[in-house]
Amino acid sequence: MHIRDVLSAEELAAVTARSDLRAAWLLCCNLLIMAAAFALAARWPNPLTLLLAVALLGARQLGFGILMHEAGHRLLFRSRAVNEWVGTWLIAPPTFGNMAAYMRGHLEHHRLAGTEQDPDLANYRDYPISRSRLRRKLWRDISGQTGWKTLKRIGLGLRHLPRLDAETRASLLRGVGFNLLLFLLLLALGQGWLYLLWVLAFLCVNPLVSRIRQVGEHAAVPDRLAADPRLNTRTIVPSFLARLFICPHQVSYHLEHHLLPSVPIYRLRRLHELLRSRGYYGEVDFPRGYLPLLRAVTVPG
Repeated sequence: MHIRDVLSAEELAAVTARSDLRAAWLLCCNLLIMAAAFALAARWPNPLTLLLAVALLGARQLGFGILMHEAGHRLLFRSRAVNEWVGTWLIAPPTFGNMAAYMRGHLEHHRLAGTEQDPDLANYRDYPISRSRLRRKLWRDISGQTGWKTLKRIGLGLRHLPRLDAETRASLLRGVGFNLLLFLLLLALGQGWLYLLWVLAFLCVNPLVSRIRQVGEHAAVPDRLAADPRLNTRTIVPSFLARLFICPHQVSYHLEHHLLPSVPIYRLRRLHELLRSRGYYGEVDFPRGYLPLLRAVTVPG
């Protein structure tokens, strides 16, 4: 049964409608939570608030990546040009993202999901894995080992900047520009030390939450080589805390994104509710939170 046989033309039009206001709100929310994390650490600097600030900043870094994904799909704003400009100049630079390069691989993931040719398959092919192996993966993330490799790649790129192609060179320079502006802004406010929290979040939290999100989307699904997204992709129904720290901007509704990639991220939950109410999902399981999910994709050992 095709999804277009379940929803009316009016419902399809509603869930695929793009909204500049909703898009601007998501971007503002990401920036406001980022600012609040810095303000919390500056106003009440203690181990608890610093830890909370780093966790929030790491999730917001993932949030920028999610918004880059949306802009790359041309779904965030109504205008293709606005998506391109915002994605390239405002959303990708905070984490040294290259939206054009990312989308080339990501569109292949959409085209080849459910096959052995899926370019993302290496990230979840081995699941379910042992719990001890998952703990080692998560420890490498939270201890900064994964993030350090990313930071070294950025440093290597900057070292060999003249040899890079124009697209890669420009994305790196935009990343440097954003991070320099962020540091100078914090310095002008008399809180330059707060930039270290941003770096720490990039090293230790962003890799962690990115891995958990990725595992949630495709790891240990009912049939990773099935053509039906209901079998090769997963949606997780998140709590408020999960949305704040692990899956910003409704990104956990990943099955809906694969079913109908023309739906903006801010309408995925509505699509999920419509399809569930029509019985489209049948026996599909939707984990309620990431702890149950991590237990489900691992085995004792």
